[in-house]
Amino acid sequence: MRMPKNVLGGELQTCCTDPMTGFYRDGCCRTGPDDHGLHLVCIEANDEFLAFSKSRGNDLSTPNPMYQFPGLVAGDRWCLCVERWKEALDADMAPAIVLASTHISALEFVDLEDLRAYAIDVSAG
Repeated sequence: MRMPKNVLGGELQTCCTDPMTGFYRDGCCRTGPDDHGLHLVCIEANDEFLAFSKSRGNDLSTPNPMYQFPGLVAGDRWCLCVERWKEALDADMAPAIVLASTHISALEFVDLEDLRAYAIDVSAG
């Protein structure tokens, strides 16, 4: 299988496998026709963002065994819906991201400059 591109134009890299993330639960922020949430942005969670997301109705810190979801803690990486990341950005609550693991389609919603401002892998481009 050919991997899609990341926001830097290179091959999309794995975001995280512990916890296993991605819409397809393969560790990558890939997307497809069934991914209505567009899980494109590889974030590194922090307590402030987790609290913000919960306050907006998206509780990412509570485990949900029905979906094999362990619940996130600060430091976990996760494929986040791009519109949730944009909402957090607009509220000055955006978590750090991994550019090489963020799907190129995210650029349809946010500017590369905004993504770079939150990048923790600045050497990757």
